[in-house]
Amino acid sequence: MKTVTISMRLPREEAARLDELAKELGTERPAFLRQALRRGARDLMLDRACAAYRAGAATLSRAAEMADIPLRDMILQLKDASLELNYGTEELSRDLQQ
Repeated sequence: MKTVTISMRLPREEAARLDELAKELGTERPAFLRQALRRGARDLMLDRACAAYRAGAATLSRAAEMADIPLRDMILQLKDASLELNYGTEELSRDLQQ
């Protein structure tokens, strides 16, 4: 797998907190930061997908694509996001055609 180096600036206090947490979790800073970045990106993608679904700008299947999760997982996330399932026959037909 090819990799790229990404650098960023953080306040010293924030960097110290991240190092402390990495140490508590028994991992090195780079591994901890990769894990935190992945988790944060997943959360942000899900938030964006839920917002689009809430606003009616995305169907449930499109929201799942936006979040990069299976449709079943998107349905399971609706309750945590305080969303109701609005899935009619028209949307079902569109999803089956895709």
